[in-house]
Amino acid sequence: MVKMNKFTNKEDIPTKNGFGEGLLEAGKKNNNILVLGADITGSVGANLFADEFPERFFSLGIAEENCIGVAAGMAMNNKIPVFATYGVFSAMRTTDFIRVSVCYNNLHVVIGGAHAGISVGPDGATHQALEDIAVMRVLPNMTVLSPCDSTQTKLATIAAIEKVNGPVYVRFGRAPVPNFTSQTMGYEVGKAQVLMEGNDVTIIATGHLVWESLQAARQLSNNGIYAKVINVHTIKPLDHEIILNAARQTGAIVTAEEHQKTGGLGSAVAEFIVQNYPVPMEFIGMPDCFGESGEPPELMDKYGMKSRHIVEAAKNVIKKK
Repeated sequence: MVKMNKFTNKEDIPTKNGFGEGLLEAGKKNNNILVLGADITGSVGANLFADEFPERFFSLGIAEENCIGVAAGMAMNNKIPVFATYGVFSAMRTTDFIRVSVCYNNLHVVIGGAHAGISVGPDGATHQALEDIAVMRVLPNMTVLSPCDSTQTKLATIAAIEKVNGPVYVRFGRAPVPNFTSQTMGYEVGKAQVLMEGNDVTIIATGHLVWESLQAARQLSNNGIYAKVINVHTIKPLDHEIILNAARQTGAIVTAEEHQKTGGLGSAVAEFIVQNYPVPMEFIGMPDCFGESGEPPELMDKYGMKSRHIVEAAKNVIKKK
């Protein structure tokens, strides 16, 4: 029996599904798209492309650094390579190769970082990518995308392939999550989206924490506190205009991400805010520690990344205004 989400009235879907659907759709339109795997195909959504275009799919085994080198060579020969595996491997095991072979040459290589965040669950600390945003966003020429649900992940993947010229990192997860956006909302790299309006506090979220932020905003409204919720699906380049306007309007910001509090979305927002319009901030994210094995909802709750934690942070930051 399919379990329906009581708020969306739709089935929860892993964001990796959207990545696979985006690959397939883009692949149907462009024969120059090639996909590389590192002994992991179905669990990152690449099986849809591999089944449809086996002649354009290459599994290179557990050799992630080699995959990046091969992808760079393909990009230098007018192909559009997409490499996907778990984020702990695609973003961090390969960092030196991405930096020198891909970013230094500003090559159009799309890197999929699957199983991102602590919601990977039972796989445990070694497989929970909680530092990948920090690593990827510091690299020159790199674009960093962090869509919020399966539908948006599909759009982000297509945009990474069709709309960006240089290196792109697309972050997505494994656990089923609410699929609450629509394709009609569109997707523009570098342009965040206001999902709820409010004047008391701004909640700036990315990835799976966007849904939790919407739930938090609804809970806050029951207490007469009205939050603006912004979905930052592009962490680099960051949408400075929408953040500046929100800071001026509400005077307080909470950032929310399934990532270490340092180096990710919160740090990117703080870097901009402190130089342009300083306001009080609170940060929701992993509290400078490794994760552990467990069910995704339990881990999200234990490490302070559920809607109730965002509500508490919002109330605290409003007191600082």
